Amino acid sequence: MKLFMTFIFLLTSVAGYTQNHEMLELWPGKVPGETKAKAKPIISNQNNDNVERYTEVTDPVMEVFLPVPSKSNGSAIIVCPGGGYNILAYDKEGIEIANWLNGLGYTAFVLQYRIPRKKEGALQDVQRGIRLVRTNAKKWNISPDKIGVMGFSAGGSLSARASTLYNQRTYPAQDAADSASCRPDYTVLIYPAYLDEGPGKSLTTELAVDGNTPPAFIFQTADDKYGNSALVMATALRNANVPVELHLLPNGGHGYGLRPGSKAAETWPLLLRDWLSEIETQAK
Repeated sequence: MKLFMTFIFLLTSVAGYTQNHEMLELWPGKVPGETKAKAKPIISNQNNDNVERYTEVTDPVMEVFLPVPSKSNGSAIIVCPGGGYNILAYDKEGIEIANWLNGLGYTAFVLQYRIPRKKEGALQDVQRGIRLVRTNAKKWNISPDKIGVMGFSAGGSLSARASTLYNQRTYPAQDAADSASCRPDYTVLIYPAYLDEGPGKSLTTELAVDGNTPPAFIFQTADDKYGNSALVMATALRNANVPVELHLLPNGGHGYGLRPGSKAAETWPLLLRDWLSEIETQAK
């Protein structure tokens, strides 16, 4: 009961933090590697499950969510919704997460990365997004060395890729922002997927974990069909002496976001809140 009441307090405390949202265009000119013309995202609610899905994105943007100035902690988190690299569960794993982060004092950027089936384009989008946030940090009163990335499911895969492939130049430089680093300062992976596609369900080979990989928080459940992703990623980070906090609950499945009614959904925000507080303390 105490856990549930604390969770409800965290949800209700963010209600007054949402303001009008800026849409930050990632690519001022042609989108690298994109064959379709820029257009507004295609949105579908056909599943009648209270989830707003983006089914096609050809013009990647980030939606900016600002905390109340008096609550701002000077840190930013780029949120990557999941959806199998085919759709984006945009409200459940994007907007709702950003509002919750605002309540903790974080400036949140929800990434509309390219879909469907544009995995390499998605990596370009998140790298460009991190660089733009870092370059324009003063605009949002955030520190350029306090920028994290957070992802759910396929968004967790994308966040892990951003955190390990930051030395790869994946697109031609567009402007001065591309001289900035695209390495996140920390990584949050909530029920990540596709991290165990190496031989024998080992770490996906493209994920080059080493001593420079940023610290990570990972949350998953044992009955999630993608549960091994959390285990192999945490093991790789541990072996590289990278600080990692792993939580594995026995039940909860996949795709719960932070909506009430699931113990997993009610647990990870509390654990992450404490972990982020420790990260903020260490950064001071």
